[in-house]
Amino acid sequence: MNELQRQILDLKERMDAIILGHNYQRKEVQDVSDFLGDSYGLSVQASKTNAKIIVFCGVDFMAESAKILNPEKTVLHPNPKARCPMAAMVDVKSLKELKAEHPGAPVVSYVNTTADVKAESDICCTSANAVKIVQSLPDKKIIFVPDTNLGLYVQRFVKDKELVLWPGYCPTHVNISKENLLELKRQHPQAEILVHPECTPDVIDIADHAFSTEGIIRHVTSSAKKEFIIGTEENMIYRLRREAPDKIYYAVPNATCPNMREITLEDVLDSLTKMQHKIELPPEIIRRAKLPLERMIAAGRQS
Repeated sequence: MNELQRQILDLKERMDAIILGHNYQRKEVQDVSDFLGDSYGLSVQASKTNAKIIVFCGVDFMAESAKILNPEKTVLHPNPKARCPMAAMVDVKSLKELKAEHPGAPVVSYVNTTADVKAESDICCTSANAVKIVQSLPDKKIIFVPDTNLGLYVQRFVKDKELVLWPGYCPTHVNISKENLLELKRQHPQAEILVHPECTPDVIDIADHAFSTEGIIRHVTSSAKKEFIIGTEENMIYRLRREAPDKIYYAVPNATCPNMREITLEDVLDSLTKMQHKIELPPEIIRRAKLPLERMIAAGRQS
């Protein structure tokens, strides 16, 4: 542990702060995080924490979700440049127009959305529980935003429902190609291919499994297999090596999220030292967006 990390941990304890880190964060940021996880797991931690200050090391919508679930707490986002391009692909005006075209259809918003889009939604989901959330709804037609690829993945399991899909995508996951995965498989024939549901359908077709990041961890730690091709953001491999150091991992070329990497240790220290980059949301948005997030978390508890 370096001096910067020690300063952060000391300051965090003195300020009654908690650091939440996404699995795609830089390894040194992961090392100072109290909890690591995917969007769902970190939403749960944010809803349960007693800490007065939440430092959210992830992209913008994640910090917003923490504020929605903890409106009375201070939520710090260490670097405002860490923004999710997928979340920016859907806006309230366009979503309202889509809702008008499909009256009565509930809106399932991937948690990778802004707070105001969540406020227009009926329930949120993550890649870990998207299939279960959609299956739980009685409606035959469902608006699913903003990730087309995740929606197409969900559609495989809900053939009795019509999903109205938004044309959004994750730039990092669409960079993961079938050709690159097949080449890695050729080089490492004993390795299982594990991919994220945000990948394109042709990638999911050739994978052995598609899981959320936490699902990947659970599978790897319980599997008898020893080698894995990891089809998601490459910083995930650092977390995997911590959880299952006896296994071998192969990264996919170009699977890098520059947005997640915006947050540095210096940013984390500055956010605590200066109490800067506080997440502020209108009370009405918080009130309306909280319900779909709470529904998502409640659905997870029932699984």
